[in-house]
Amino acid sequence: MTAFTSLPLKPALLDSVATLGYAEMTPVQARSLPPIVDGRDVIAQAVTGSGKTAAFGLGLLQALEVDTIRLQALVLCPTRELADQVSKTLRKLAASIPNVKVLTLCGGMPLGPQLASLTHDPHIVVGTPGRVQEHLKRKSLHGGGIKMLVLDEADRMLDMGFGEAIDDIVGRIAKSHQTLLFSATYPDAIRAVSTRLQRDPVTVTVDTPAAEQPAIEQRFHEVDPARKADALAQLLSAAHERSAEGAHALVFCNMRRDVDAVAKDLDQRGFSALALHGDMDQRDREEVLVRFANRSCAVLVATDVAARGLDIIGLPLVISYDVAHDPDTHVHRIGRTARAGERGVAITLCTPRERPKTLNIEDMQGQPIPWHPLKLAPPSAKTLHLAPMKTVVIDAGRRDKLRPGDILGALTGEAGLKAEAIGKIDVYATRAYVAIRRDLAGKALQRLRDGRIKGRNFRVRALG
Repeated sequence: MTAFTSLPLKPALLDSVATLGYAEMTPVQARSLPPIVDGRDVIAQAVTGSGKTAAFGLGLLQALEVDTIRLQALVLCPTRELADQVSKTLRKLAASIPNVKVLTLCGGMPLGPQLASLTHDPHIVVGTPGRVQEHLKRKSLHGGGIKMLVLDEADRMLDMGFGEAIDDIVGRIAKSHQTLLFSATYPDAIRAVSTRLQRDPVTVTVDTPAAEQPAIEQRFHEVDPARKADALAQLLSAAHERSAEGAHALVFCNMRRDVDAVAKDLDQRGFSALALHGDMDQRDREEVLVRFANRSCAVLVATDVAARGLDIIGLPLVISYDVAHDPDTHVHRIGRTARAGERGVAITLCTPRERPKTLNIEDMQGQPIPWHPLKLAPPSAKTLHLAPMKTVVIDAGRRDKLRPGDILGALTGEAGLKAEAIGKIDVYATRAYVAIRRDLAGKALQRLRDGRIKGRNFRVRALG
């Protein structure tokens, strides 16, 4: 194990690392941070959850000149969710460095507020390739001072067709810059990008030892296409009955239209289910993710793209309603469960027509697919499978100087709730979300409407 103090990092960064509880470097950090700090280009193969964000985050913050008000680092991500997650991590790492400006620029968000935020150059931009490219073309984003370019989850960006946008972005920023490329897989396309964009890169490949592999139990069930929805409902019902808190599962579909159809079908069968895909606007996506993370939604049905960057600790079950198009996507799906040392189950429903896709997964895994028979019961009457929590929204946030402690104080004080009845609290710029035990949510909502938070009245409402 290697301590962060072994590196010549700024004292403020070491303070942040200590505050966040990072005692030792993960393998990808120990192998990539030294060359990053030395200014070398790096290509690193590392899966989600390996600590790669902190690796490149500490590297770019180490090189940052805060007194120089210009864009110095650009991080490209495949999705808005991952970009938001990376931005949050960077802000936490920069917490001990005054006046660091991190800006998130993603498609699907109004252009006006982004243009207003770019009146003064940020130090760091995290964004999706399409929107970053648009700002560079408009010259609302100035790339001439960029010292570091990071391509995070580069394999997924190429899968999503961002290759040309990335090349165009590179042509519009400073010619002399450090390029860091992080990818979960090393297909030929990634090697080609490295050859094109990097100079003598240090290659880092982190193989997780068998003892540290996530404890994921995989099951494959062959089902008739006409009974696939019944099979999904039966599996979720069984999961609901096994857990004291009910089912908490992520369901993957290959197509956006199927996401909506499956979520609607589950809702009609009595499950607390929500859909997540790229056709939704940003606020709706944000609220769905908040509700799933705080346990006020039992089942999230999503496309692969929408679920990128989703990191839910304690997610026990992932179900592929459709077999993934390729083995790499299958690996990304099952990796959503068994996080942070937890155990998890990954189930794949396979129709006879999809069987050839499983052979590719079998080849990649180097071992036989674990097939299990699934005896389907006759369709039953609707039974409610509700999530244990309910989300209450407060129309106030960081701009109103509202903090999680203020909300917790109002609920345990005037509202009279016990702390254990209150779950996750998420505070954004203009809104705050708080999870409350479902049977007490009505009482909490009324008390908040009748009372005050920090001496003020805010609009309060329930979701779902």
